[in-house]
Amino acid sequence: MSKIRDYLEAHKQEMIDFLAELVAIPSVQGEAEEGCPFGREPARALETMLKKCEEYGFTVENVDNYAGSADINDMPAELAVLTHLDVVPVGTGWTTDPYVLRYEPDTDKLVGRGAIDDKGPAVAALFAARAVKELGLPLKKGIRLIFGTNEENGSADLAYYRKKRDLPPMVFTPDGEYPLINAEKGMLRVYFSTYWSMPVEIKAGTVINAVPSECRITSTFDPKRGCGVIFDSKTGKTTKITEKQTHIDTINGISAHASTPEKGENAITKFLESRIVACEPIDELRKLFPHGEFNGKSCGLGFRDDISGDMTCVLSMLNTKNGRLCGGIDIRFPLDRTKAEISAMICGKLRDAGFEIDSCEGVEPHCTDENSTFVQTLLKTYERVTGNKGRCIAIGGGTYVHEIDGGVAFGAEFPNEDGHMHCPDEFITVENLLKNAEIMAEAMQALLIEN
Repeated sequence: MSKIRDYLEAHKQEMIDFLAELVAIPSVQGEAEEGCPFGREPARALETMLKKCEEYGFTVENVDNYAGSADINDMPAELAVLTHLDVVPVGTGWTTDPYVLRYEPDTDKLVGRGAIDDKGPAVAALFAARAVKELGLPLKKGIRLIFGTNEENGSADLAYYRKKRDLPPMVFTPDGEYPLINAEKGMLRVYFSTYWSMPVEIKAGTVINAVPSECRITSTFDPKRGCGVIFDSKTGKTTKITEKQTHIDTINGISAHASTPEKGENAITKFLESRIVACEPIDELRKLFPHGEFNGKSCGLGFRDDISGDMTCVLSMLNTKNGRLCGGIDIRFPLDRTKAEISAMICGKLRDAGFEIDSCEGVEPHCTDENSTFVQTLLKTYERVTGNKGRCIAIGGGTYVHEIDGGVAFGAEFPNEDGHMHCPDEFITVENLLKNAEIMAEAMQALLIEN
């Protein structure tokens, strides 16, 4: 084994213990308050990370609890490793407490929210930098670790940080997969609504970037109508409630990341297909979002290109609130299309169907030259450590470097690995936690000697 790997093996339990400490912090975005722009828990996760970095001799800076940094040495930073400490809500379906890191010896899994996205990779980056520092590996330039707190909800943390501080010229994030992601589809998030008068409450979807695993329909007695409605999702039959009572019906699906909807089953479109609620808004949504369709063809979309492949279009949120039926759509579109083009098409279809557009925001596609010295050095490092062929790949998911020119995603999931990102029982194996740290440490050294 290399001396880097030997170092990491010697500090393996420290890595696991610190990951457990971070996982225990429920760093889902909360209500903003003074000094905590995304709530107390993301700020607490950042404070915990920076304190640990300081213990290891790094120079740390907290930029107003939006993001923080840790410099490995006194030289100007030429490389940044960018990770985030916020997580998505836990949702349902966990077999144990998602905020208590669980080790499964039979599978080598460390299970907990944030294990693969992105607290595990953040710990790996920290110990990679610590290995480089404490082993005294020769560097000609500086390294900066950057930790954010709002990646899962729009990356306002990174936007704020970049207004206050310049990024180093080379940036990678272990917020994706190996070998290396250099191309990412454009993203669009559309929120829409319409008037809702039925005595029915719909609740489905907690975040816009995940396929919803549950759609809950509650029907109640309506004194103005003299009745309510009972829905039976198994038979599809509708009956009236004539007394003061409530009926709850739950349609189950399978959660998945919105960039790979084919891996899940959308509980909202399954509900629409069941026809257990009959009204114009629901009928119109069923036409636009057929169950089992993932590319938005029925919305007039359905585009693809040779590099990034088929686009995706997911109706990921549907909720009734204050007399409105409110929905959310997550779209990932190919490299050869623009945000303006896609937004005009989807918003036009929704307006034609009787919906109002509450907001429509997104980003253009991202692509970094695969022949750059930066990219090729990372690929060679991956090959050297793993023994596997390095290559560039394109994805539909947006990584943390999506709006950073020249940035790439490098890890943390390995090929054919599914760490249940954004899903119940999210995990990283101990071996892959160490392997990520080893690859990053080797890359740090290679980039800052060769460039």
